Amino acid sequence: MSTTLIRKASWVVAWDEAAGKHVYLNDADVAFEGNRVTHVGPAFAGTAEKVIDGSGRLVMPGLVNIHSHPLSEPLNKGWTDELGSPALGMSSLYEFMPIYRPDLEGTRACARTAVAELLLSGVTTLVDLSVGYEGWFEILDESGIRPVVAPMYRSARWFTRNGSIVEYEWDDEAGHKAMEEALALVDKALAHPSGRFGGMVAPSQIDTCTPELIKASMAAARERGVTMQIHAAQSMVEFNELMRRHGMTAVQWLDSLEVLGEDTILGHGIFLDDYGVPHAPRTDDLARLKATRTAVAHCPNVFQRRGISMRTVGRYLREGVRVGLGTDTYPHNMLEEMRTALYVSRLMSGDPYDLRTSDIFDAATVGGAAILKRSDIGRLSPGAKADIVMVDLDLPSMKPMRDPLKSLIYAAAERAVRDVFVDGNQVVKDGRCLTIDVEAAAEGVHQAHLRAREEVKNLHWAGKSHWELVPSVYEIRGRST
Repeated sequence: MSTTLIRKASWVVAWDEAAGKHVYLNDADVAFEGNRVTHVGPAFAGTAEKVIDGSGRLVMPGLVNIHSHPLSEPLNKGWTDELGSPALGMSSLYEFMPIYRPDLEGTRACARTAVAELLLSGVTTLVDLSVGYEGWFEILDESGIRPVVAPMYRSARWFTRNGSIVEYEWDDEAGHKAMEEALALVDKALAHPSGRFGGMVAPSQIDTCTPELIKASMAAARERGVTMQIHAAQSMVEFNELMRRHGMTAVQWLDSLEVLGEDTILGHGIFLDDYGVPHAPRTDDLARLKATRTAVAHCPNVFQRRGISMRTVGRYLREGVRVGLGTDTYPHNMLEEMRTALYVSRLMSGDPYDLRTSDIFDAATVGGAAILKRSDIGRLSPGAKADIVMVDLDLPSMKPMRDPLKSLIYAAAERAVRDVFVDGNQVVKDGRCLTIDVEAAAEGVHQAHLRAREEVKNLHWAGKSHWELVPSVYEIRGRST
């Protein structure tokens, strides 16, 4: 195997194993052989077949995204930007998202678009929460990303007949059949010849799964030594529905099913018993999450768009709850999610010290890796996977160059990401994705939009068209496109 050397990088985010934390190094070398890092520090003494000039560069570990929906979210651009159901807690989940979905061709275009955006924003590991579709594995493999395949399934679908009441159509048998099909995909991922793929068990939403399906899912995850992720505590509709059914919050009910623990991730985990719901019984959900070591996948952008936020990320971390980051929605840009998490947590707490940059960078690297039971990603140290991001420090938006991660997260974002390596293979070079035709994928999403929007009025409960439901920013005079 050949060795690649990044020589005398101006800044390196290196992992100090003894201290258990990231540290900055200046004028340091980073070397990797094949798919493993072999050196991080001054004066690499070995020989290298390829040498990259690290001057004017920040070298950092690839970001770990633990919650994402590439199969559909790029299509929602221009649709869910300022949309919510007033009678359903301002969520767009129940009335709007089920009526505007991509077909198979559009799904593939969405996936390619999302994964390219992720790579370009420095993501090297991705938990892909999708419903299995033809071509899924091929797209992930060709992209070069390190995927964790998480095929979703459920016992019921939700719908609304009037925009104010959510109903559930149950089919237990179909739910268990879908679980078996999903587990076959998880097993396929775990055996993938690339060695990059991982798997995750993913019952879709807590309110659409029977207790039997959830418990069977947890057993399947533990049998395979992987994690289980379920959307939970993600809306007031769900909060009220679980109270109606069980008299418990999402955390309390999952705890009663004995499925909380280090193997479990709650997708979002926002609406806990202390969220501020009038007269809701309090039993301290945060303490349960801490005691069971259950993790939360935090995706701030999709919720702040609806006027909703976790209260607060800093509080969860101080209370000892494990938190990782994801990109639930477009744009699939981890650096923007990191910035949003920092600002909104401080806004919700009224405290600029509620959440620090190091907290959110840790959540997006070693924190997410630990949640996925990995100690070889999210860090730059000998023996870790060669998942590496190089950032241009000479970009105007990175200057003044006082602290590179602050300049990257608060100002430059993905514009400064120049080169990305996953498993030792370069997937982004000079700010261009090498593995995905971004322009073709984006055009595919646009064509999928043209097809999907024509079906909206046939699917909406009141028969409204897409322009009636989501008006344009200004009046359109003449023919719309």
